[in-house]
Amino acid sequence: MTVTTRVALATSAPGLDADSDMPALLEALRARGLDAEAAAWDDEDFDWSGCDAVVIRSTWDYPLRRPEFLAWADAVQAVARLDNPAGVVRWNTDKVYLRDLAGRGVPVVPTRFVAPGEEAVLPDGGEFVVKPSVSAGAYGAARYTAAQRDLAVGHVAALHDAGSTVMVQPYLSRIDEGERALVFLGGAFSHAIRKDPVLTEPGVVDNDRVPHPNLRPHRPSAAELALARAALAAVPERQEELLYARVDIAYADDGSPVVMELELVEPNLFMDHEAQGPARFADLVYRRTAERAGVTT
Repeated sequence: MTVTTRVALATSAPGLDADSDMPALLEALRARGLDAEAAAWDDEDFDWSGCDAVVIRSTWDYPLRRPEFLAWADAVQAVARLDNPAGVVRWNTDKVYLRDLAGRGVPVVPTRFVAPGEEAVLPDGGEFVVKPSVSAGAYGAARYTAAQRDLAVGHVAALHDAGSTVMVQPYLSRIDEGERALVFLGGAFSHAIRKDPVLTEPGVVDNDRVPHPNLRPHRPSAAELALARAALAAVPERQEELLYARVDIAYADDGSPVVMELELVEPNLFMDHEAQGPARFADLVYRRTAERAGVTT
């Protein structure tokens, strides 16, 4: 039975211009008989209550006004199905979630969080990364050498002045082997890519850098898959399998995989690297909206 359902893919002004996944996802949803469209999350003229389902996709400007974005997610969830859910959105849009994952036994990049007003304790040796805990696309992030300590202290101060909690992490020596991004749809592994590191020049904050350089397909190892699944199993506020998830993984100096980020809100899903990805996505949205409407598919 075909269900006529209105689905909105929530995006942003940057997303409307640059979301490479969006055309394929809209086409797949419409091919499934869904009335699908893209809308900026902060479009005051868009009626979210008229949607049966809202899927957050490329809301890439939320770090600049996270409280407003969280209020929007709560309001939408009150009138429509929201994927991923508002509780997950609240938890995942501040990277202090890495502390929660570590507390649940999930290996992550060692991270020190420094709130405004706290003194930044930087590593004594080796390269390290400074970045805000609320950000997307490596915005506001920079890599430093031990000799650039004073420059890093200034970076921390600037982030604190802007009201940001700061993350300090070691720069992994094996990152040049590439970051792995594992994509899951409905809890099932879909596909993976590998990309070159982003913070290539020490001491530089470049918010116009290419966020995903040199993408290529990747076949994850058993250890990478196990780590990704452990990270997803540790997500709180999860009543069912997440519609989508991306687990970004790198290798620690001892050769073990660690979670760099767990992307559950607005990640690029790299659908152009998996021919069946858009159809899987559309089938999940179709089934979930039909179940909400009480229709048997």
